[in-house]
Amino acid sequence: MLSVLRVHLPSDIPIVGCELTPYVLLRRPDNNILTEDVPETNPLDGYFLRYKWFRIQSDKKVAVCSVHPSEQATLQCLGCVKAKILVSKSYHCSPKCFSDAWQHHRVLHDRAASAINENGNEDEELLGRLNSVGSGVNSTLSGSASSASLTNGSAPLYPAAVAQRSGGETWFEVGRSKTYTPTADDIGHVLKFECVVVDAETKLSVCPPSTLLTSRVIPAPTPSPRHLIHVGGVDNMSGKIDIDGRIPSAGNFTVLSYNILSDSYASNELYSYCPSWALSWPYRRQNLLREIVGYRADIICLQEVQSDHFEEFFAPELDKHGYQALYKRKTNEVFNGNINTIDGCATFFRRDRFTHVKKYEVEFNKAAQSLAEATLFSTTPRKLALNRLVKDNVALIVVLEAKFSYQGIDNHGKRLLCVANTHVNVQHDLKDVKLWQVHTLLKGLEKIAASADIPMLVCGDFNSVPNSAPHGLLAMGKVEPNHPDLNTDPIGILRPHSKMTHALPLVSAYSSFVRPGVNLEQHRRRMDPTTNEPLFTNCTRDFIGTLDYIFYTADSLTVESLLELLDEESLRKDTALPSPEWSSDHIALLAEFRCKPIRPRRN
Repeated sequence: MLSVLRVHLPSDIPIVGCELTPYVLLRRPDNNILTEDVPETNPLDGYFLRYKWFRIQSDKKVAVCSVHPSEQATLQCLGCVKAKILVSKSYHCSPKCFSDAWQHHRVLHDRAASAINENGNEDEELLGRLNSVGSGVNSTLSGSASSASLTNGSAPLYPAAVAQRSGGETWFEVGRSKTYTPTADDIGHVLKFECVVVDAETKLSVCPPSTLLTSRVIPAPTPSPRHLIHVGGVDNMSGKIDIDGRIPSAGNFTVLSYNILSDSYASNELYSYCPSWALSWPYRRQNLLREIVGYRADIICLQEVQSDHFEEFFAPELDKHGYQALYKRKTNEVFNGNINTIDGCATFFRRDRFTHVKKYEVEFNKAAQSLAEATLFSTTPRKLALNRLVKDNVALIVVLEAKFSYQGIDNHGKRLLCVANTHVNVQHDLKDVKLWQVHTLLKGLEKIAASADIPMLVCGDFNSVPNSAPHGLLAMGKVEPNHPDLNTDPIGILRPHSKMTHALPLVSAYSSFVRPGVNLEQHRRRMDPTTNEPLFTNCTRDFIGTLDYIFYTADSLTVESLLELLDEESLRKDTALPSPEWSSDHIALLAEFRCKPIRPRRN
């Protein structure tokens, strides 16, 4: 007879909106072990599995901490209640939690006060209350005190049919499939999963059910929204633009670039400061999708997208939101793991705004082989040279045709746009390889530019900080001959140094934050004045700096708006990235562009 040996969940902490998929280990009569599902439509050896999910409602109401969502709340900030701030933000698990979080928590009060044009006295009053014992904080979260967060207006929270009641607990059946996605109604409650073997003929269970209990369901963290900041001139348009409410100009378009952190790299050892539930892929994929979709970009360039995650999740999910997908997986000459987990670059575009014209795939391994065959390495053994250059990195270049009108040059009646998406090698000591990869990509783009006067975007994770040689090549069109990065060139790949040039008029989009005449002091403080780049796009416990960029051809495009940058202080409350709020160790970059009349680049 088929029997269930074990059931368990990869993560014991369920989060609203994140699908739960239990691992069920089965044993057949011949003692063979299997993990595949056995549905009623396809029984095995005359048996199938029946599943049920229950929500366990205790008679005692429970709220969860807004800072540590896996902990039960013991106090509530009355200032949040008075200011009508989202009630889930008002709960804390201890006085120390509230005190430690106050520097960031008070921002909620500042925003609420600003929204209703108060004079600021409320903050001083709340700080005084915090310093006095017990006042300003509701520390008796029993019954009615937390009911506001556990009910949904006057609507009944649970279905009328009660599955079972025992010892002050009521079990409500909420699902009959193997997987279950917690809802807001589940917050603060334990879930129970039940799996039983059923006789396919009699439809009766043949053994007691195997069960598991989860921790209490926690709400998905809600990071503060990032606004689109207008930088397109010195008029009175400068300021915040609500992404949800913005109506873009007909000829404008937005581009997002984001390294989403491949699951294969997101280890608990490397990111030990991030809670395991927040580092799990079932949680991160939903949080990343929510963030990406929320930006409503016309073009999306993602890096570190695993091939299986592209096929099974991102492509179908973004298709629902009107995006067409293109993908280039890294090569696997160096990689020796599961081929399905190799990451790559994924580019998406809105079907109602663009059509796909052409796709170019750049494999830097092939470029290395071509150099070797051309006997470039006359003084270096071919195998040694290839060992240094072959790193599996790739780039994806997509030519799109706009369905909307803009002022750019028509290419035989077509309004074209070229978008490059790449992820350059990460190894810090391979400065020559980074520069060679960037130079190889730019030379490929030059060939495209020579065939058509076409606006260009170069996006990605270049694993190169501002003022490095790759950044200088991108931004300045050349590498200074005395640049220290050129000293790392053991196989002579960068010689002569005079060849490290390109003719594309590329400018970094985020340098527009320091554009003369634009009064954006708050955002300038998040920029490095010496490089005109963000202070950081990557923030971990051991490193903070800028590695990601969106470059554009300044003769054909101009920047109208930029997604505001994050400040380090707000991220350090969770130590670093990734965190429960932000699910990658990089931050997303987004720019809104307008095409402008250009002179042909061709001579």
